[in-house]
Amino acid sequence: MKAVVVHEAGGPEKLVHQEVPLPEIREGWSLVKVMGFGINHSEIFTRGGKSPSVKFPRILGIECVGIVERSSDEVKLPPGQKVVSIMGEMGRAFDGSYAEYALLPNEQIYPVQTELPWEQLAAIPETYYTAFGSMKNLKIQASDQILVRGATSGVGVAFAKLVKARFPGIRICGSTRKAEKGPRLLDAGFTDFIEERNGVLETEKSFDKILELIGPATIKDSLSHINEGGIVCSTSQLGGKWFLEDFDPIMELKRNSYLTTFHSSDVSGEKLNELLAYIAEKGVAVEPERVFTLEEVAQAHDFLQSQDSFGKVVVLNPSARKE
Repeated sequence: MKAVVVHEAGGPEKLVHQEVPLPEIREGWSLVKVMGFGINHSEIFTRGGKSPSVKFPRILGIECVGIVERSSDEVKLPPGQKVVSIMGEMGRAFDGSYAEYALLPNEQIYPVQTELPWEQLAAIPETYYTAFGSMKNLKIQASDQILVRGATSGVGVAFAKLVKARFPGIRICGSTRKAEKGPRLLDAGFTDFIEERNGVLETEKSFDKILELIGPATIKDSLSHINEGGIVCSTSQLGGKWFLEDFDPIMELKRNSYLTTFHSSDVSGEKLNELLAYIAEKGVAVEPERVFTLEEVAQAHDFLQSQDSFGKVVVLNPSARKE
């Protein structure tokens, strides 16, 4: 089968499109025909050698959508079943989705019911699942004033779409380091945008709910913009900083606010199908920003890292275009 392999840490040029053996199923593991997958910032970090636990060579990819090809449990996972898989050390401890097929543990293969085309379904797993979980943890109400830090990311755009689908009149402000991306945020459903420089928002405004996607690099600044009783949900680490140093909860949360998080490793088929039902019921548009082929994974990484990137980037295998 064809796959994209990283043999050593480095830039996008280290993503090598090559022939590899087709994996054989074994007890507790099944073979999924990969129709598509999203590109994630965490995979860029791993490719660059910033995930110490990952040993090369490795096929990256922490998510995929596809069809069960060969199953070790045909009751739960019959061949032909449409499935989603995310996280669970996929693409880290074992080979992931940057391939035509992926051998995955049965417990992290989730049957789904959806009529979405592969291109749209591939945009959902990690990105929309994370955005949906964050939305629920923020306990949003129609009267809330919301801020999204890192709004131009895939999760940021997905979050805005999911929230606006339920609360059409709600006000959502997005932050960006590039003012020229402001109009695109408005087109994506944000009602306003704020520039930030060196991790600091260029505003005195405060908010009821804040989705923090930049992470520890800007959490303290976000907490300084939260209203009393408000919630900050730290969900991603786009700022490249993993830990929060010199943090005094009493002082940083002095507005009697709340700091929470959402981690997408808490996955179940029930939760995924709840998300898919919400998308269908609310008519959420889940089209990706760009679609690449498996041969173009290096270009997909390069694009996601570029200043042109906005929203979700996905890769489709040729078989997905035929169905």
